[in-house]
Amino acid sequence: MEVRNHRGKLADRVRAINRFLIDQHLYPLLLSSALACGLIVGRVYVYRTWTYAFLIWNLVLAWVPYAWSLWAASIHRRFPRRWWSLLLPGALWLIFFPNAPYIVTDLLHLHDHAPVPLWYDAGLLAAFAFAGIFIAISSLHTMQSIVEDLAGRTIGWLFAIGIIGLTGFGVYLGRFLHWNSWDLFLNPIDVLGDAAHRLAHPLSNLQTYGFTLLFAAFLFGCYWMFTSMQPRTQESD
Repeated sequence: MEVRNHRGKLADRVRAINRFLIDQHLYPLLLSSALACGLIVGRVYVYRTWTYAFLIWNLVLAWVPYAWSLWAASIHRRFPRRWWSLLLPGALWLIFFPNAPYIVTDLLHLHDHAPVPLWYDAGLLAAFAFAGIFIAISSLHTMQSIVEDLAGRTIGWLFAIGIIGLTGFGVYLGRFLHWNSWDLFLNPIDVLGDAAHRLAHPLSNLQTYGFTLLFAAFLFGCYWMFTSMQPRTQESD
């Protein structure tokens, strides 16, 4: 009888974990990442070229903020009022979050690499870009949900919009100035100095503001579409 009760508790725990991971959209995210990596494997197997292998590393980096959001969500689930316990995973998530949508900018690497068909490489780069965007959207939605639970819907949306704006700027720093998230730990003065210079001299850095606004608008459009589908999904359940 005791063994049966133990198995029952274990099964309940497994179901709870599975439900939690479903709520965090883990399985479709894994599928989209597997598709992207599968295209790389197929390219290497058929054409024996590693031209776009760096995309796998970029995809791994995209999963890092998602992992921090999972950590934050699990803490909030167990201790819903202990907002201070979310400061560390929240800070790590914010620092690494631009890595997820950053993969979209890798579309700039699309060139003709014969004998690989251009259409194949276009599909490959698009698959990685979509995977990165999906990971970013899901991660941001998790964090926004936590903020909404703690401070209300209005604050939650202000949080999401603010993060999207910062992300546009973060992606700019990565693509054009070649800074990485970990440089905030290794070279914080240089990173913050570059950022402050561009913020203090907007007329001399129009590219910074143009790219930041364009990318933020693109990410906001993707995020708005995702969140607008959520109520219909919940109602259909």
